[in-house]
Amino acid sequence: MSRNTFEMVAKTMSGLEEVLAEELTALGADNLQIGRRMVSFTGDQMLMYKANIHCRTALRILKPLFKFKAKNADEVYEEIKKFKWDDFLSEKNTFVIDEVVYSSLFTHSKFVAYRVKDGIADYFIQKTGKRPSVSITNPDIFINVHISENQCTVSLDSSGESLHKRGYRVAQTEAPLNEVLAAGMILKTGWRGECDFVDPMCGSGTLLIEAAMIAMNIPPGIYRPGFAFEKWPDFNQDLFDTIYQDDSNEREFKHKIYGSDILKSAIAISTENIKSAGVAKYIELKAMPFQQYKEAPSEKGILVTNPPYGERIKSDDLYGMYEMIGERLKHVFVGYTAWILSYRKDCFDKIGLKPSKKVPLINGSLECEFRRYDLFAGKKYDKKNKEEEQG
Repeated sequence: MSRNTFEMVAKTMSGLEEVLAEELTALGADNLQIGRRMVSFTGDQMLMYKANIHCRTALRILKPLFKFKAKNADEVYEEIKKFKWDDFLSEKNTFVIDEVVYSSLFTHSKFVAYRVKDGIADYFIQKTGKRPSVSITNPDIFINVHISENQCTVSLDSSGESLHKRGYRVAQTEAPLNEVLAAGMILKTGWRGECDFVDPMCGSGTLLIEAAMIAMNIPPGIYRPGFAFEKWPDFNQDLFDTIYQDDSNEREFKHKIYGSDILKSAIAISTENIKSAGVAKYIELKAMPFQQYKEAPSEKGILVTNPPYGERIKSDDLYGMYEMIGERLKHVFVGYTAWILSYRKDCFDKIGLKPSKKVPLINGSLECEFRRYDLFAGKKYDKKNKEEEQG
């Protein structure tokens, strides 16, 4: 098997770059460089397939083809037209352009995409008299154009649809948590299945499912209908099948995952998604408000949750809810580590506990914090008191 190595770029969400770098290192990636919402690395075809199937915090895996400098869309067109496209495309193929532009020189990113499309079309027309078509739905080739000021990078997107679209979600509640963010949050806590996991505001069940997959080391890409690289001219079906079917790294999970939500409709949706992901036997669900927890499901565990932020709930109710979260954590979840994702400082203040860690994350367009609370017995954060009580 060829060991031809090449550069790749894994895209991710803000705040998850370090976790993604750890995932890529574990898969055997070399020459890692962490950037903004991305990690570049080198590897071979096998690693590219593995990164798509196994990386929980990657949104897409790009294979850069060429780089150039340009000051306007016409210069981009000229450079695109020069490239030898028939190594990757033919006039019979369909393609789509995804453009990402951070530049004061280029004000219309859509116009850049049109000029890239024109450049590719004209390259083929000059050679064959025919041109490949653009297709938004299910194209053969996904082309990514990234412009930062005057630096342009043209890549093949090996993933196709964003990798957060795992393939297990059959239904969703309003504003569900992105699967990549959910997995990243859990990996940030350090939990890998060593104790029980609780989400008392579970919505459509994303944290529960991602936790089960992490605990058992089930690759997140195995439910997907496909990847863009499967349509590439050099696609190696045998190699892909070997990686896809290898379950030698899966682990036994000896604990339990508990989820609850105030809405019965959310629990119904969670149930469907959990069944679809094949992890139902590890997850216990209950329609129940957080304030009704009288005891923790087990003596020790981790609690990870993403409560509402107040976009659709009145402020009075919101503050009361965060006070209730703090009160339940203090009285019911002693001995646990709790992690809460939210974006308003005044909401965090209402929890009334001092966080031991604050991790900045982005949820949608909101700049959030993921805060850790160590829930000791006795008075808050009085270690001596804690030791006396336990002694």
